[in-house]
Amino acid sequence: MSRDAVIGRSLDYFDDDQGYWADLARRVAIPTECQKPERPPDLYRYLDEEMRTCFEAMGYDCRVYDNPFDGFGPVLLATRMEDETLPTVLGYGHGDVVRGQEGNWENDRNPWVLEKDGDRVYGRGTADNKGQHSVHLAALAAVIAERGALGFNSKFMIETGEENGSKGLKSLVASNKEDFNADIYFASDGPRVDIAAPNLNLGCRGTRSFDLVVNLRAGGHHSGNWGGLLANPAIILGHAISAIVDGHGKILVEGWRPPPISNSIREALKDIEREGGPNAPTIDSDWGEPGLTASEKVYAWNSFEVLAFVTGNPNQPVNAVPPRAHANCQLRFVVGTDPDNILPALRRHLDDNGFGMVEIHEPPPSNNGMFNAARTDPDDPWAQWMMDAVARSLGERPAVLPNSGGSICNEVFQDVLGIPFVWLPLSYAGCSQHAPNEHIIWSLTREGMELVTGVYWDLGAAETAYRL
Repeated sequence: MSRDAVIGRSLDYFDDDQGYWADLARRVAIPTECQKPERPPDLYRYLDEEMRTCFEAMGYDCRVYDNPFDGFGPVLLATRMEDETLPTVLGYGHGDVVRGQEGNWENDRNPWVLEKDGDRVYGRGTADNKGQHSVHLAALAAVIAERGALGFNSKFMIETGEENGSKGLKSLVASNKEDFNADIYFASDGPRVDIAAPNLNLGCRGTRSFDLVVNLRAGGHHSGNWGGLLANPAIILGHAISAIVDGHGKILVEGWRPPPISNSIREALKDIEREGGPNAPTIDSDWGEPGLTASEKVYAWNSFEVLAFVTGNPNQPVNAVPPRAHANCQLRFVVGTDPDNILPALRRHLDDNGFGMVEIHEPPPSNNGMFNAARTDPDDPWAQWMMDAVARSLGERPAVLPNSGGSICNEVFQDVLGIPFVWLPLSYAGCSQHAPNEHIIWSLTREGMELVTGVYWDLGAAETAYRL
């Protein structure tokens, strides 16, 4: 009974075709597309047939909570309490995925069928997030089998609405706080910053999505007879967007620029280099906030993006001045940005620059895809313990990011439960999550199995256990 033995046990499971591969294949086969209104039965099936079965086999008690918002995904909480005097670790995963986008995958791959090609394993949810939380479940099972107990208390949450902005999760946890209460948090989601080396994330950026609309008249009018006389909404909206960011992506809105980057954050990021793998795009070095490194732009600053822009009918254009222009936009923001001031600040900025005709539309409350920024202090004892635990497997401390560039429901753990959180991402930036051809790197996932198993073993080992 040792650290090496339990890691060997988990790797044997990973290498067995009837182990990790078979479990992940069953999970990927359930089309848990939370963005489709017909999928709630599949979301419940994932929790009841896959997660509940797995956790109960490990001696966990399970409960499925209905989402307080009708039509949105349920949440499973698995609980294994071994000793009230021991720390309780909260784990997390999301069983929902984005749309499968069937017919758009290379080589006519089926997104709901696991397929291996060299070191890549394709399937919807492999990277985000079924493949990652499946590693945690297997690691917990290996520790129980090797030691006969975890040596700590474990709660594990599986939600099914993360791709819809975790709608309802915060209020659900707040209403059942005693059930979800824990001392510390450990989970895996998202990509490594460098494909060659693991890292820890201590938080995430927040996100606000909104639409900008210029709606000038009821219909289009002949561009020969009316061009030069009628204001063009696409041109107006294009200039409005250029007032929000300059031609190199620098944010110009007062209230959207975060406080200066602290010395501690700069120090944490000084050796972080983004490496997304062979299919990652080339970074545009002159884009974004001037004077910042690439890592500082993503992990310590805000970014504004236009996700889609439509006017007229691009597929069948006609000779007419269009009546309307519509852009889908998003702000990613770090801790220190006032989330309640994002849209009011934009409204003031547009008005001050002569764009009062530009409307700001928020998504409906039932589907606003909104997260707030959250972060655990790098000096927090739990963050420091996690660095040491991963170092015991790597031989050196991993890189530590103050937060990831993406967004997830960290605010639930920070604002509602008040616990420190640490993420160990097991994927990489070129994994095509949210797109056709989503995949994991098999060798990276195997390494992740080793790292996660080591963390759980150390939590319950007398010589390395985390102490409250």
